[in-house]
Amino acid sequence: MTKIGRYEILDEIGQGAMGTVHRARDPLIERTVAIKTVPIAQLQQEGADAEARFLREAQSAGRLSHPNIVTIYDVGEADGLAYIAMEYLPGTTLRDLMNKGPMPLDLALDTAMQMAEALAFAHEHGVIHRDIKPANVVVTGRRGRIKLTDFGIAHLVNSDRTAIGQILGSPRYMSPEQAMGRDLDGRSDIFSLGAVLYEMLTGRYAFDGDSLPMIVYRVINEAPVPASTLRPQLPAGVASLLSHMLNKRPEARPDARTVAGAFHALIPAAPSTPAPLPSSRVSRMLPVLAFGTPVAVFLLIGLGIIVIEHFLPSPPEAAPALVQNTAPPPAGKPAENTPASSRSDETAGAAAPSESDAYLAGLDKKMVELRVKRTVLLTKYTRRHPDVVEIDRQLEQLRVERRRYLKQKQKN
Repeated sequence: MTKIGRYEILDEIGQGAMGTVHRARDPLIERTVAIKTVPIAQLQQEGADAEARFLREAQSAGRLSHPNIVTIYDVGEADGLAYIAMEYLPGTTLRDLMNKGPMPLDLALDTAMQMAEALAFAHEHGVIHRDIKPANVVVTGRRGRIKLTDFGIAHLVNSDRTAIGQILGSPRYMSPEQAMGRDLDGRSDIFSLGAVLYEMLTGRYAFDGDSLPMIVYRVINEAPVPASTLRPQLPAGVASLLSHMLNKRPEARPDARTVAGAFHALIPAAPSTPAPLPSSRVSRMLPVLAFGTPVAVFLLIGLGIIVIEHFLPSPPEAAPALVQNTAPPPAGKPAENTPASSRSDETAGAAAPSESDAYLAGLDKKMVELRVKRTVLLTKYTRRHPDVVEIDRQLEQLRVERRRYLKQKQKN
């Protein structure tokens, strides 16, 4: 029988973003566990700190003891593998349930409430998840108990070993600040939870596209079609909360504890009517069509970059919205495209709007284009990849030129 450390491997459960997950038996206490393993050599190829980051995953998640968070039992290294032993969860994933179409309102809200409770507990203990998505949520037990799993890219808030600007997460559910490689806090998880809730209610991705660059661009710049447009019977309170969770500005989103409390208040009023039939299955086919073959991937990414470069707008004025004052956009009317939080430090505080200066607008447009391309590369490579290094070099040159131009303009 194959063993990893003292654990007896029974079978393989699946493949994760950074390793393989097995069902195993702990002979010391006769308990079935799930073992996540990653070859140490593979970790070392990911970067000098990758092995330590993997072990920090267990350390951070192991601090969390909550009914809606998977329990970590053990962490170690054996036979060239780094491993984490965790609670084995029989059941199905939220992704499997959502693939069937929109969910009943009461079930969607209860699921989101349990996820918010888990996030509130984690955030209060200094841990953010950074990869909230349906595949990382297990529905177990007859009453639909939710377990948030795979803190594989979670990190301790304020950890001095966290690489600022590193892109981690799934593009359709990542927050704008995560897509731009900025430093994160718990409000990034709230945006991701909002994207999951939107899909549970409507049967459609909040942010979709024919290519990875297009998805990233929409996450950063575009508001989704209001959920109330796709599901007309959606209560106004649910639509308003969802709008706040998906606000592009992190400071305008409610924290996890506030979101959990809002769900508690909304659930008693939620009817247990069945969900509407999905209007189209096309959105479910996009992952297959877009990523079916390596050739298709490269063609679609190239096309997406061309589209972005052709249609990319100049940075609009910031929308002065706060949680307590922000109302959801009317049906059929898109929200502000680019919030204040999505501007770079260089564009904030400029002497005059770049729209009135063609050269300045050109610099800003090029910087946004490079950031989108950098985000796409970081979903596949590390920050040390030559293409990423080259984009970083070009961005720094643009920053220097922008500062020089603004100083010269002020003198004149």
